[in-house]
Amino acid sequence: MPSNRIERANSELQRCLSTILNHKLNDPRLTDMLYVSEVNVTPDFKYCKVKVGLDTNNRTNIDNVLKILKKSSGYIKRELAEMVKMPYIPELIFEYDKGMEASIRINEILKTLEIPEDKGGDDE
Repeated sequence: MPSNRIERANSELQRCLSTILNHKLNDPRLTDMLYVSEVNVTPDFKYCKVKVGLDTNNRTNIDNVLKILKKSSGYIKRELAEMVKMPYIPELIFEYDKGMEASIRINEILKTLEIPEDKGGDDE
């Protein structure tokens, strides 16, 4: 179970990384909706696994976004260093959050269902 210190660091890093990715990283190739779904920093604060979600299930787009984030990690770390007070800014490891794929698929299925409208009235 992570300590309060780690949990606070994860929360703060997630907030800051979301801001950087959505407002400061101006890369035209990042057209899909991109968000940070989870952040896990190691207890020694050397590494940070960053799970990102995309509003797409196109594998090529996902791979391209992960490559862009990896190449931009130096810039992202510099921005992060200005936003958080940490003795060491961790090495960022970006991963795709596969849970998002399931959510997209469920939403697609729900859109295709024909659910009759509830007329109300009868409470059995």
